Amino acid sequence: MIEKKITVKRYQELEEVLGTGTIQEPIQSPFDFIKLGSKGLPANALEHFNAYFDLSKNYTAHLLNLSEPTLYRLLKSGERLKKNNSIQLLEVADLFLYGIEVFENKENFFKWLNLSNVALGGLEPQELVEVPGGVSKVRDLLGRIEHGVYS
Repeated sequence: MIEKKITVKRYQELEEVLGTGTIQEPIQSPFDFIKLGSKGLPANALEHFNAYFDLSKNYTAHLLNLSEPTLYRLLKSGERLKKNNSIQLLEVADLFLYGIEVFENKENFFKWLNLSNVALGGLEPQELVEVPGGVSKVRDLLGRIEHGVYS
């Protein structure tokens, strides 16, 4: 029951991460990311994401498989993000919040993201975040760390 409360709190925190008013419907599961993503998040959600996690626009573009010029164009025009970019942004923001919970602070989590990991075949967790299916692999590893079954 405690884990569910923490998860719900993390979903509520997504609004702060992506900007107040960005998420119009309550999130109760990761499947809601698909529903929200299909509408496209406002481009300014990227600015809020960057500010919240203190990330560069270049890093965020890389995470979302966007070129920097495309990211800047989206921000300047105020367009909505495409479905896949919106879902990826929601998943990455949720993953980062979860990682900060597990490591108990932002600094330790972001250090861990950049360390090669035996459980990930020697890859850095950051390398997986940007590839299809990678977020779930990193999330699974965080779950194992959280529950003390890290291998």
